[in-house]
Amino acid sequence: MKPHPLTAGLRIAGLAGLLACSLGSAFAQEAVIRKNLAERLAGFPKIDEVSKTPMNGLYELRVNDSDIFYTDAEGNFLLQGNLIDTRAKRNLTEERVEKLSAIDFAALPLKDAFTQVRGNGKRKMAVFEDPNCGYCKRFERDLQKVNDVTIHTFLVPILSADSVEKSKNIWCAKDRNKAWLDWMVRDQPAASASCDTAALDRNLAFSKKYKITGTPTIFFADGSRVPGAIGADQLEKTLASVKGQ
Repeated sequence: MKPHPLTAGLRIAGLAGLLACSLGSAFAQEAVIRKNLAERLAGFPKIDEVSKTPMNGLYELRVNDSDIFYTDAEGNFLLQGNLIDTRAKRNLTEERVEKLSAIDFAALPLKDAFTQVRGNGKRKMAVFEDPNCGYCKRFERDLQKVNDVTIHTFLVPILSADSVEKSKNIWCAKDRNKAWLDWMVRDQPAASASCDTAALDRNLAFSKKYKITGTPTIFFADGSRVPGAIGADQLEKTLASVKGQ
């Protein structure tokens, strides 16, 4: 039996009204949180986004593009830490930050990197490294066991003034890949050299923009990042899990 057109219309109008009320309530709630935190915490960063979490009464605050805080419905309390879904055994905060900090691999400024192609080069990754980083050296030595990969290396001299000098010598070397591996894998420093090193400044600016605060930082073709060194086995698993390459 078909519903009467008038009844159906009333139902649709009722649903639309409930949706409008729900949206209005959400906007009002967000306004309360923003207002109270702005008034009470003068030094708190500008809030980019307010959203509900799966936990009743808890709201996520996104600031500085990808930093996460949590608050109640009125901004009376502020929390920073990991929100864990114990039933699903998922770190919701970590998942959210990973999503926010992903990068468009195709948009990487590859002209400011040097590139190694091993085997068929089908699998792609980009690594931001400092030549004085011990973890980077360990990573590069493990990386020698990985084949069929294209590696874009971005020099980011952030650890010391000596990092700048070493980076310049490697960037200005006739064969950047050889100079890099000679130093990182074989402990043979690059000879002193000079050239246009504006790429290093651009790499530092890029790192600041995308919050690359430590080395090595690894990006994969799907935009995901891994902060820190990982072994060859873990790297192989990660590369195998990346779709579309």
